Amino acid sequence: MTTVRLAHHEKLLARAFTCEYSLPLQEVATPTQVLTWLARTQVPASIQNGDGVRTAVRALLRWGGFKPSGRSKPASEYLDKTENLPSINAAVDACNVVSLYSGFPISVIDLDLISAPYRVEVVAEKTSYIFNPSGQELDLKGLICLWDSHGPCASPVKDSQRSKTHGQTRRTLCLIWGSQEVAGQVEDALQFYYQVLSHQPEICNLSPVTWEN
Repeated sequence: MTTVRLAHHEKLLARAFTCEYSLPLQEVATPTQVLTWLARTQVPASIQNGDGVRTAVRALLRWGGFKPSGRSKPASEYLDKTENLPSINAAVDACNVVSLYSGFPISVIDLDLISAPYRVEVVAEKTSYIFNPSGQELDLKGLICLWDSHGPCASPVKDSQRSKTHGQTRRTLCLIWGSQEVAGQVEDALQFYYQVLSHQPEICNLSPVTWEN
């Protein structure tokens, strides 16, 4: 069981679970249905990006003093504006489909690349992490982040390069960065996530995260 300590936040409504695959991700094919949703040639009937989600997500990021604009906008907004979303791997493709249609940013990271204890809280001091292979950095001050024993490792904007999935990934942590202002839509997104993952027979275990205050 994975436990995450949740610091006080007036806007955040996070939902998270761990996922274990019977094979490394490089051997797991993204299901045809998921690719169809990713390509937007078919819209899933069980989820929709409801009114107020984008505004609520931006307010969530602003609560700690972060400015969600330009290159620092929520990851879900990048997906919405990107045509021909590429397939990356089965875990990321599922995450992107849920984020695209729900409007919530979602982190999916390799659970074996991070180490306990875990917590979710706003980054108070000026710090950053590398978020892509070319070494670009994201300024995290004021941003709500997932932390492990080494520091921040994921956020609603971009996840850190050190925690990202890869070909040998077998266990993931999936985190929906939801808002209390649209609580019903957060729960809908979680159920849709489970539905999307149900198309992957290689998943041998899904387990909810335990939250501690």
